[in-house]
Amino acid sequence: MRYAHEVGKVRAAERALMARLPDGALMQRAAAGLASVCARLLPAVYGSRVVLLVGGGDNGGDALYAGARLARRGARVHAVQAGSKIHEAGLADLLAAGGRLLPGGAEAAIAGADLVIDGLTGIGGTGGLREPHARYAALAAESTALVVACDVPSGVDASTGRVDGAAVHADVTVTFGTYKPGLLIDPGASRCGVVELVDIGLGPDLPDPDVVAPRPADVQPPEPAAESDKYRRGVVGILAGGDEFTGAAVLCAGGAVHGGAGMVRFASVAHPVELVRHRWPEAVTTVIEPGRHDAKVLQRIGRVQSWVVGPGLGTGDAAESLIEAVLSTDLPVLVDADGLTVLARRRDLLARAAPTVLTPHAGELSRLIAADRAAIEAARLDHVRRAAAELSATVLLKGSTTLVAEADRPVRVNPTGTPRLATAGTGDVLSGLIGALLAGGLPALDAAAAGAYLHGLAARLAAAPTPGAESPISAHDVIKALPAAFRTIATHTR
Repeated sequence: MRYAHEVGKVRAAERALMARLPDGALMQRAAAGLASVCARLLPAVYGSRVVLLVGGGDNGGDALYAGARLARRGARVHAVQAGSKIHEAGLADLLAAGGRLLPGGAEAAIAGADLVIDGLTGIGGTGGLREPHARYAALAAESTALVVACDVPSGVDASTGRVDGAAVHADVTVTFGTYKPGLLIDPGASRCGVVELVDIGLGPDLPDPDVVAPRPADVQPPEPAAESDKYRRGVVGILAGGDEFTGAAVLCAGGAVHGGAGMVRFASVAHPVELVRHRWPEAVTTVIEPGRHDAKVLQRIGRVQSWVVGPGLGTGDAAESLIEAVLSTDLPVLVDADGLTVLARRRDLLARAAPTVLTPHAGELSRLIAADRAAIEAARLDHVRRAAAELSATVLLKGSTTLVAEADRPVRVNPTGTPRLATAGTGDVLSGLIGALLAGGLPALDAAAAGAYLHGLAARLAAAPTPGAESPISAHDVIKALPAAFRTIATHTR
């Protein structure tokens, strides 16, 4: 796992460590790590042109000390001061190493740089950049130089990933001690480029993380044992599709079939059932007559270990009755799509003891918790936590960075997402996949996080079967690539 801590926890850990170290030692550790990464990025340090964008805080000091190290290796280092304050000891070290503080002409220096180090603001910065910081960030973006952010790109909220105005767009972000949530969560994550973590010794002083991002070895879907049969592997029941939205039924069933389920039981009105039978003959199907439904329908479908309900189901009385029946069981349930629309008016159905997984995008979440969609997109971490607490459910918030939250647990951030998933039907595939993982016995948080990881990985494999040859994909392509995604995970867990 990659562990991320919010700013308050990082500051407390820094204070505890600094109390045990000589004055300035922690900053020197950070500067050494920053300079080392920058040196690796440059074709040659000697003769390279490096510009430091320096604010008045500790990140400015980190940049100045790192610049001094590069200057001692022969780089031509120029510092641009933003604001009235500067880290005096760091500046003195830079000047002693042969670097310069530019009194003016920042535009020409930035335009001609090979590498720009962003030390304008630190992890405590909030809100968009003000002048002259915003102008320097814009100049760096317009230049051909590599931009390296110190700890977090200036203008990105380190604790949440919010970006409220101008911000630095970095090619590489060198962060110290621990990851920060804003480096992993959009919109901030999209400003970070490649994130490099430098160990400065904070580990023993850090508490439990606020956010975690799984690595391949952390994703462990259920594996069949020698004594397994289709029932032990897990049976997932799917209530999806209708006469109007038949594709959702086929795609959701496909996600479950290729998601490791021992058996898929699919139920709907006649036409979606016919299509699922044709495309997925492995599925055991049940035709539901149109109209109102109750728990007797579930008995006709047969024994399952988890339910998936909602994709393409409709939002009328019949759909609501099915959703109520499923949520009245003591089994894990995933609710998606039309099911979420029903829950927005029937939140009372979420008062249950068994695990419930909700998989909204921002628009669906806005209806569930009565929040503005734009506000959700701007502060995804805050809203997914709020939703998990209010709805007493595991909430998977889809988007450019998918987040999975449960109350009083670190939020999971999925690192495999890709814009190629922004195509119709991929969410239905995800629902079936997570339903299969739930049926296999994974806890709700683990099933949702593993499903998101495998789903994103499958999309990447489908879009780029050979490196450098990425192509558009469909939801069905994601289904076909799921076995390859499972194989890829398996190579990291053996």
